[in-house]
Parts: sequence; C-alpha cells; structure tokens
Amino acid sequence: MNQETQSTSTADKTNPMGHYLKRHLREYGLLLALVFIMGSFQIMTNGILMKPLNITNLVLQNSYIIIMAVGMLLVIVAGHIDLSVGSVVGFIGGLAAVMMVEYDFHYVPTTIVCLMVGAAIGAAQGYWIAYYKIPSFIVTLAGMLVFKGLTLALLDGKSIGPFPKTFQKLSSGFIPDIAAIDGIHLLTLVLGAAVSLLLVYFNFRARQAQQKLDYADEPYVFFVLKNGLILLAINYLTYLMSTYKGLPNVLILMALLISIYSFLAARTTIGRRIYALGGNEKAAKLSGVKTERLTFLTFVNMGMLAAVAGLVFAARLNTATPKAGLAFELDVIAAVFIGGASMSGGVGKIVGAVIGAFIMGVMNNGMSIMSVGIDYQQVIKGLVLLAAVIFDVYNKNKS
Repeated sequence: MNQETQSTSTADKTNPMGHYLKRHLREYGLLLALVFIMGSFQIMTNGILMKPLNITNLVLQNSYIIIMAVGMLLVIVAGHIDLSVGSVVGFIGGLAAVMMVEYDFHYVPTTIVCLMVGAAIGAAQGYWIAYYKIPSFIVTLAGMLVFKGLTLALLDGKSIGPFPKTFQKLSSGFIPDIAAIDGIHLLTLVLGAAVSLLLVYFNFRARQAQQKLDYADEPYVFFVLKNGLILLAINYLTYLMSTYKGLPNVLILMALLISIYSFLAARTTIGRRIYALGGNEKAAKLSGVKTERLTFLTFVNMGMLAAVAGLVFAARLNTATPKAGLAFELDVIAAVFIGGASMSGGVGKIVGAVIGAFIMGVMNNGMSIMSVGIDYQQVIKGLVLLAAVIFDVYNKNKS
C-alpha cells in the first residue's frame, strides 16, 4: 500500500460520514435537488405546486415518462439507447384507438394485443442490435421514423376518439374508498401508511443482513434520517391526495412497476448481468453471460413498457393523434441521465431514474404555472441535463 492510499484509508476510518457522503454524493444530491426544486417552485408559485389537485396532476402528467424511464434505465445500463419510444407510444395509442373506437374491440383484448405489438417492436429492433451489432442509435433512430410514419398511416392523418369510459379510468380513474370521513379518502391514507412502513421494514432488514456480513457502511444517523424522511414524505403526499380524490389508478400501476423492476435490477441474476453487460461486455461474455440474448431482452422489455406508456397516454388524452409521443424520448432519456445513469453503461438505479423523471416533471409543471414560455422551458431543461452529464463525467474523472 503506497503512502497516498494509506492516508486515504486512514481518513476514511476517522471520518466515516464524510467518506460515505463522498461515495454516495450522486444519490443524496438527487434527493436534495428534488427537494430544493419543489421548495423553490412552491414559493415561486405561491403554494400552488403542493396543492392536492396539482400533486395529482403532476403524477398523471408524468406517469408515462416514469413508466418508460424504468425500461430506458435498463437499456442505458446495458450500454445502449432507444430513440424510438416516443413514436412507439404514438403508434400503440393509434392501434388502441382503431381497435376500440373503429372496430369496437373490448379494452382487455386490445390491451393484450397492444402489449404484444410493443414487445414485438422491441424484439425487431433488439434483434439487429444484439445479433448483428448495429449501433442502437441507428436502429432506434430508424424505428422512430418508421413508427411516426406508420402512426400517420394508421390514423389516416386524423385524430380518433373518444375511448370507452372503462379504458379512460386507466389514466383518469382513482381507487375506490372504504369510507369517507370529512372529505378524506381513507383507503389512500391506509395504503400510504402501509407502504411507508413496509419500505422502512425492508430497509431495516437489509441493514441487518449487511451488518451480519460486516458490509453496512451507511452511518446509523443517515439511516435513521433517510427512513424518517421516507415515512414523512410518503404519508404527507398521500394525505394531500386523500383530500382530493385519493390515489390515481396509474400511480398504483407505476408503484408496482417501480417495485418489480427495482427488485429485478438489484436482487436478481438477470439484473446483475445487465449491469455487467454495460460495465464490460467482453468480460461479461467471458464469464458466461449470454450478452446477445440479454441485449435482445432489454429491448423487448423497453418495447413492452413503451406500449404500456402509450395506453396510459391515450387514456389520459382520450383520443389518439398523429402527433402523440412527440419528443417523449428526449424527456425519458434526460430523466434517466439526470437520475444518475452513466453514458458509458453499467451504472444507474431505477429509483434514480424515477427521481430524475420527477425533477423534470416538477420543472415542467412549475414553469407552466409561472407562465414561463415553452422556449425558455426547453433552454432550462437542456441546461439541467448538461449539468447532470458534466457532474457524472467530473465524478468519473475524479475517481
């Protein structure tokens, strides 16, 4: 051990909190950035941002971006990118409209067909990327153009709607209540409390497991503060929503997807292999990972989640239009990079991508409330994305 390494190791032991913060700067920085942005817009909008109606709208407006960000995170972690997701959203919305509105199909078989078509689109693109090594940028750029054209052809250049009332509830509906008490949605409060306690319980169990292996490096103070904030934030937000109409159906869908994919990425073999694939594809292949099949599956998954987002967006808009999904891919990719994913692959978390999406969503919502022009909104979002990437490169070079 050289003198520099030895002095660093000694400093880490004498200042464990500083060392932990240094290693997890991006994670805590993201949370602080979200809190700061929400606090700033809460002040600048004279309290409108955190009103129950606006919180609900914030969830509904960003639901499809968050759903796609979950899939895009895995694609980017694997070392690729998908530029076609916005066009796929528009195409799937158009397909759902044609089936349900023009041909009177029931929404259940329509949903199944749309998800299968989305997965097939991902498979078609993933095949060329995985097995023929064509750069994902080129393949998905072609896909973006192809599905924009197919959406125009499918809809014949016109809007189709409205959708059946039952299908609209996917995006505009709310969970039923067990009892109404003075205008409070009781089931929302119960679910918020249950979810927050469950998350804290799982965090506590995970810390116990790490301590048994002598692996728990998070200072106890940080652990308590983090879980206290989780309890406070979830219960406060669910309380706000309980004073309006309760939890939106799409929020339940988002929560399920985030939970499933967080578990998949962090706790399963396939998740670890995706990170290994993005970190060093050659090393992963030599270790026995079937890299081609794994790349193929990440794009199949992305196509299916883009189809889910397409259905959610169509249900919210209550019509399918040829311009649906325009530039969605930019917001999704920006959310993932702002959320801590690395451009070179192998780094990123599902929760980070979700926080990144909410940062973008809060900025969009807050600037709209303040009547900031769309031109300046684009400039500000571009600068935030650039700052996030510069921060990532700076940390990488420093380490």
